Amino acid sequence: MRNQRHALPRLLRHATALVAALALLAGCDDSASRPSPEQTRRTLERLMPRHVKDRAGWASDIQASFAALDIAPTHANLCSVIAVTDQESNFSPQPKVPGLGKIARREIEARAERKHVPLFLVRAALQLESPDGRTWDQRIAEVQTEKELSDIYEELIAKVPMGRRLLADANPVRTGGPMQVSIAFAEAHAGDRSYPFAHAGSIRHEVFTRRGGMYFGIAHLLDYPASYEKPIHRFADFNAGHYASRNAAFQNAVSAATGIALDLDGDLVPHRRTKAGDGVGDTERAVRMLAPKLGMDHAQIRRALSNAHRRGFEDSPLYVRVFEIAEKKKGKALPRAMLPRIRLHSPKITRRLTTAWFANRVDTRYRACMARIPR
Repeated sequence: MRNQRHALPRLLRHATALVAALALLAGCDDSASRPSPEQTRRTLERLMPRHVKDRAGWASDIQASFAALDIAPTHANLCSVIAVTDQESNFSPQPKVPGLGKIARREIEARAERKHVPLFLVRAALQLESPDGRTWDQRIAEVQTEKELSDIYEELIAKVPMGRRLLADANPVRTGGPMQVSIAFAEAHAGDRSYPFAHAGSIRHEVFTRRGGMYFGIAHLLDYPASYEKPIHRFADFNAGHYASRNAAFQNAVSAATGIALDLDGDLVPHRRTKAGDGVGDTERAVRMLAPKLGMDHAQIRRALSNAHRRGFEDSPLYVRVFEIAEKKKGKALPRAMLPRIRLHSPKITRRLTTAWFANRVDTRYRACMARIPR
């Protein structure tokens, strides 16, 4: 009887997921029904904002990425990519970052402090002459783009002993390109699925090209299945990580079921040291309060939560039962997606910004793009 009671909600969720997938990814469309590459490029040129230069070049790179990733070039998908790109870089292949030199210098000094390296040694090392004749300090002060800074960091790591110690053989520039995609994501994606374009340098270097930056950005935005009914939640995921919006809604349900207030950040299993030092975060601790109703022990709860970065988590007994308990207690249906409440932290960010702010800004651009579709 219990399985029969759960069957209808599951069917409804699967139907919703199918509709959302068709609307956003159209992954099940017959490729023969898709527009030709030429048609897609013309559509992109019409939909891009007026300020975009080299529209044909951008359209070519975006269309090639859609084709390589086998993502349907629907209006919704094209406008999603256009909106994120415009928000992140205003369609600049190498967006300039105001005050990047000062930001980079602060980052180096902060790393020195964490590693207990005296600042006078750091400053002396930066006064050494670099291969182009300028001092490292001069080059860092004049840097304007993340690509320039990334290149300087790589030279520092390779040529200056203090650079190797400070940067620990790891380039601290973590995002790049016109969609500001995570370089770690790009490297992982290329490891799982071969990068389709010929290139001479590393994947890191490719992210800083227009073609590579768009390919990996589009992959991060669209190349994963999600049950979202609104694109704004995919925009939030682009900023906060895949399924962050779904997981924030799950946290909301846990809070409703237990009466315990939680940060709706979409992070179900913490990756950092927890307050109690036992590796158990607030969300997991709250879920454990429901263990008798869930019919699960702590190990089973942990295993289920550890799958929160996968599409299948929302079909798990834990997810289904938590929502059943929460909705019975509240007497109403609860959302399956919510904007995560995360404050954005980065050396580049000087204002109080959040994931919700980012998602809403992108959504405004998305709706403007959709309004440009000929009726």
